[in-house]
Amino acid sequence: MSRGAPPDDVDELHGDDDYREAFGEDLPTTLDLDRWSTGFDLDRVMERFRQEIATAVHKEGRLRAAVRKEIFPKLSSRTRALPEAGVYKVTPEELSLIHERLLFRGKVDAVAGSQAAHDSLPIGISQIGVGVVGYQGTSGAFSQRLFRKEMSSRSTDPLQEAKDFIDMRQHRYKGQHDTLSRMARRGIRTYAERAVLLHKSSAEWRMGLGNPCAHELLSGSGYMSLLQRSLTVLERLIHEHKKFVFVSGTLHDRGFLTMGFALDAGEYALLETLERDGGSIVEGWEYGGRSKRLAWEFVRESNSKVVKGLFRVSDHSPPRLFYAHREHVHEAAWVAMADSVLRPERGFPLLLDVAEMSCRSAFGDDGFIGLVHDAYAQAGANLQFFSERTSRR
Repeated sequence: MSRGAPPDDVDELHGDDDYREAFGEDLPTTLDLDRWSTGFDLDRVMERFRQEIATAVHKEGRLRAAVRKEIFPKLSSRTRALPEAGVYKVTPEELSLIHERLLFRGKVDAVAGSQAAHDSLPIGISQIGVGVVGYQGTSGAFSQRLFRKEMSSRSTDPLQEAKDFIDMRQHRYKGQHDTLSRMARRGIRTYAERAVLLHKSSAEWRMGLGNPCAHELLSGSGYMSLLQRSLTVLERLIHEHKKFVFVSGTLHDRGFLTMGFALDAGEYALLETLERDGGSIVEGWEYGGRSKRLAWEFVRESNSKVVKGLFRVSDHSPPRLFYAHREHVHEAAWVAMADSVLRPERGFPLLLDVAEMSCRSAFGDDGFIGLVHDAYAQAGANLQFFSERTSRR
């Protein structure tokens, strides 16, 4: 049977059009091996890199001018915008005051988490660690280890028990249960970072990574207990403590980040509350009746109090998304920017980097895998249950 063009009565897939729009060439052209380079022609590769990057940078320059002229002045008139939405400027003198009065006096704590994992046929182990640091030293380090155990069959028939294990392991990664387990690990780490900030830090200001009302928490990652605990911690952080700032280091919200590149050094923009983001999560997630009501109540009462913004501390560093309580959003922006200006080439809070490095040092892959190797050796298994290589990504 020919595998050429599809029959006329077969519906066509539409991904080829998206591919052409994104990469500027047809997918069959990319798949034609006769067009691929033989070997590594460095001069040709570098020329293509320079050409493509120069074109992209030039385009961003045009976008930047348009955003500053047309979009920034209209921020406060956007639907669901804050009345105080707009672009603000902070001076070097004001950032110096934050250094002297808050950061270097130990009145700001930052938290970061890490996760290490080992998976084999007999057992899966996940280690979750969370570290809290300030400029006067480490405030604490906390960890939890999760062991995925396969419960033994109640059957007294060895053959049936072996069949049950083979079937269970064959389908472990195909069902919803294991997907939820992986989501739970991410959700537990995200929850633990916020819980540690709330309960284990005594600093006036608390700093964290990413969106405080993260998807893993608003969805509960599929677990009612995690949803309830997460909402309780977030409610206290938002309604009682209030002095927090979270900063994202990822390319999430690319549209807003495009606007962020139009900021000058020392500027920050206030955009909107998290009510719309939270509503999108709740609408798109499959809850039970009670859990959906809890999530909607939280979005209405709490997400509306958290503001999303952008800041940029240097013309040579990227903009950063930040999140803060509406009552303290300006001071929160100053705290994040004052810590970020200590490394202007990166433009990201140094304290968060220190927290992440400290956590990885205490709970990273190297020490964790060393413990796993030792336990296997003590059990007389050595390396027989270790995969030869990790999966390609």
